[in-house]
Amino acid sequence: MKIVFTGGGSGGHIFPIIAISREMRRVSPEKKIEFFYIGPKDDLGEILFSQEGIRVKTILAGKIRRYFNLKSFFQNLFDVLLKIPIGIFQSFFYIFVLAPDLIFSKGGFGSFPAVISGWLLRIPIFLHESDSIPGMANRFLAKFSLEIFVSFPRTLYFREEKMILVGNPIRREILGESKEEAKKYFKISGEKPVILILGGSQGAQRINDKILEILPEILKDFELIHQCGEKNYEEVRSEEKIMITKDLERYYHLFPFLKEEELKKAYSVCDLIVSRAGAGTIFEIAALGKPSILIPLPEAAQDHQLKNAYIFAASGATKVLEERNFTPHFFLERLKYLFSHPEELEKMSLAARQFSKPQAAKIIASYLVAFLTK
Repeated sequence: MKIVFTGGGSGGHIFPIIAISREMRRVSPEKKIEFFYIGPKDDLGEILFSQEGIRVKTILAGKIRRYFNLKSFFQNLFDVLLKIPIGIFQSFFYIFVLAPDLIFSKGGFGSFPAVISGWLLRIPIFLHESDSIPGMANRFLAKFSLEIFVSFPRTLYFREEKMILVGNPIRREILGESKEEAKKYFKISGEKPVILILGGSQGAQRINDKILEILPEILKDFELIHQCGEKNYEEVRSEEKIMITKDLERYYHLFPFLKEEELKKAYSVCDLIVSRAGAGTIFEIAALGKPSILIPLPEAAQDHQLKNAYIFAASGATKVLEERNFTPHFFLERLKYLFSHPEELEKMSLAARQFSKPQAAKIIASYLVAFLTK
């Protein structure tokens, strides 16, 4: 059996694909399944997919920019007239040669060439939509799919009869780490509550800046594990060395990027998570039953992070702090308030677990294997 995955190339697309491929191997260990990925060049994706035995085929993939100026007009024109057609031609060639049994798309403009080519070659197509508001690409590609797996109830724009509510696939490997082992790994003092700050796979410069503004004040009351992003690491490291005194250094644990085993430990040992509001992170937080503060990315397409965050918050599982209200001292006071009201944290933790759908990857994997073997 051969499966082609495709997507936009971000961490929000990469990790669910990895989760599903792992579960497909578990669900059907007796069958040899070959996995391929067709999408735009992405260095992180290529490394992670190669570790999973997923062979990568790189294509050109344009996109439509929804902000309008002279530069974006010519970029859109270039992508529509050149990059997208070339990407479709490349995908058509790869899919024709590979002859996969199905195509599974995580969406984004990076998936457009492979889905269109698969449809032209009459390959069955399945989509997964992470967000409560689908992006432009998935809205268009939905008409070519057999089924659409969705993460949130009442997902807009798709036909009801095509949707299957499963949640967002997460890697089971990030769950269940020993808290004591995690404390040893990070050299956690155990003297203060532990806050995990995540900026997504690329970090979040504005979150980093706000944290650095009040870093000495935060460290008086809390211990931080901070994923700042590869491209921001050196700058953040230089600034924190200037800002914090020797006696506070042991309460600050800075990382450019948390690998899977490190993330598993960080999730285990933390008492609260501060993060952007990507669907992948929301469903990981929910499965872990951790209280959280979500800071949606304002530039996210269709404002989907804001909508994701407020759907999660409606369950009582998180507090949403919009970036326009994200002032350093207000953020610090919010942290202090929550930890002075442990009953509030407990309610958030319980609500997160009730919101979670930790079996999403297994459900999708079982569905796809059943489709292939029927």
